[in-house]
Amino acid sequence: MSRRRMIYEGKAKILYEGPEPGTLIQYFKDDATAFNAEKKAVLDGKGVLNNRISEFIMTRLGAMGIPNHFIKRLNMREQLIKKVEIIPLEVIVRNVAAGTMSKRLGITEGEALPRAIVEFCYKKDELGDPLVSEEHIAAFGWASPQEMDEIIAMALRINDILCGLFAAVGIRLIDFKIEFGRLFEGEIVRTILADEISPDSCRLWDFETNEKLDKDRFRRDLGGVTEAYAEVARRLGIIKESGQAADILDFNSSAK
Repeated sequence: MSRRRMIYEGKAKILYEGPEPGTLIQYFKDDATAFNAEKKAVLDGKGVLNNRISEFIMTRLGAMGIPNHFIKRLNMREQLIKKVEIIPLEVIVRNVAAGTMSKRLGITEGEALPRAIVEFCYKKDELGDPLVSEEHIAAFGWASPQEMDEIIAMALRINDILCGLFAAVGIRLIDFKIEFGRLFEGEIVRTILADEISPDSCRLWDFETNEKLDKDRFRRDLGGVTEAYAEVARRLGIIKESGQAADILDFNSSAK
């Protein structure tokens, strides 16, 4: 990786200055964190798989009319993206009760919800990304009413697309987290999808067995995290067979 100015480092990605104005390079790390970074590990190959999976999904969403920051994949770990001003909200779409929703509301994990539910968390690591309402968002000016209308509409549309995409390969989309940003184009400001969509940010269960194919394997000490991510990539047709997953992991080792 050539020397370039780092703009931001998060728990799973690093953003570098891009080659052209208005662009950034997004680098996917192998770092895994959970419970607001109280649990940490390095999982060889995770960043490579997330890069490929996020590329695939962002490209598919773009073709379906969802504006997003993805431009192109540069290599096994990096992609070129549009520079945006991130709206300080995590947008969570839930189809099935799981994780914190099950604990918070006493709903049995795995119970289908009456309809897709959109939740919002304030992006603030030191506060543990607390759940907030649309009233909080409006009162503190984190997003305008128009932006919220666009965000909710896009989140539900993304959910429809992803549910179909994953169902076609035998995967049930339980929930997912996404982020949005403001793209400045002269006098025009557009709200677009940003960050990533991968098994790090989605709960994905096998339709037949309910086997977890996502970050819960790390959170719950189930093991086989990168193998599960590789299975998602295989089912989506991103990698053709298990041997190619091994090649990805070999690339990861040689790139260190």
